[in-house]
Amino acid sequence: MKGESRTEAPVKRARGRPRGFNVDPEAGTVQSLDRALAILKVLASGEGMSLTELAAAAGQAPATVYRALQTFASHGMATQEPESQLWAVGPEAFRIGAAFLTRTSLVEMARPELRALMAETDETANLAIADGAEVVFLSQVETQQPIRAFFRLGARGPIHASGIGKALLAFGPEARLERLLRSGPLATYTARTLADPPALRADLALTRARGWAIDDEERTEGMRCIAAPIFNEHREAVAGVSVSGPTLRVSSDRAEALGAVVRAAADRITAAMGGDAPRG
Repeated sequence: MKGESRTEAPVKRARGRPRGFNVDPEAGTVQSLDRALAILKVLASGEGMSLTELAAAAGQAPATVYRALQTFASHGMATQEPESQLWAVGPEAFRIGAAFLTRTSLVEMARPELRALMAETDETANLAIADGAEVVFLSQVETQQPIRAFFRLGARGPIHASGIGKALLAFGPEARLERLLRSGPLATYTARTLADPPALRADLALTRARGWAIDDEERTEGMRCIAAPIFNEHREAVAGVSVSGPTLRVSSDRAEALGAVVRAAADRITAAMGGDAPRG
């Protein structure tokens, strides 16, 4: 009738999945992503694999595997060694897997030593690895001092202007240093940055002789870092440990004593990992 009004009942909204939504989980996956992740898992299972090896192990065409690797590399999830052409998992995978850091043997085994190092020196203790021309920080134990060094986990720093970076350059393969120097002029951050190749080489030689490296205000004015390398079972420098703090506390007079303490901590981590430091 005219003028009659009606009140509509509110529509009830269903929660969760629609009725009848019982799709097989296998059918619900994104196939291209599924194949790419399978490649990444195979890559993570090895210590360096060629494209042919990866394709065979993943059961996929080399062209498909190559495109996936290029995509992973663009995101830092995979890297390729220039000389050997072998592929390996990249350090950017660390950012995604940060929640599982405690399951990483290096981080897990280094953690007690980082805590002990911070307690003994009263300075921030750090753990990092190399990635090309940079270092990537994996773990840190901060001092309670009001003025202290701080690095966000996953943060990067220039390899030639950091304590851990120079420790890894000094004890790493000569090819790594040569690639760095061929890549172009080294960046200068302070008046103390060793951007001149002969000066950097001389500093690395001194680092090898004494067993520890120093970032002497080379990245940030007013801050020093003392570092030493960690070795695997093949006597390869795979990571580094350091203490860092303001020059007022990490003084030049204290550097040698701190160097011995940091080197001892690095040697203990090496031993815990089943590694072996080079002789002489």
